[in-house]
Amino acid sequence: MFTIHAQYRTKNGTGVSRRLRKADKLPAVIYGGKQNPFVIELDQNSIMNLQCKSDFYTTILNLIIEDIEIKVKVQAIQRHPFKPKLNHIDFIRII
Repeated sequence: MFTIHAQYRTKNGTGVSRRLRKADKLPAVIYGGKQNPFVIELDQNSIMNLQCKSDFYTTILNLIIEDIEIKVKVQAIQRHPFKPKLNHIDFIRII
């Protein structure tokens, strides 16, 4: 099981996401279940290392956000067209 540390984002939108990517952060969203979706930011380098493993896409991941643990699975990943970087990740909650 993988453990990923993340932070809440207070702002969302295209401009904010671009600034995050320039700072080597990765915008993401968590949705599903009965709770409202919310946006987070992850470290680009640590996710790039984890996503090289095939289990990253099929197993349940532990996201730790401000000492709160959320179990999620990867739902969708958007990749940069020609750079070896990720643009966005969608996570779905596992209840």
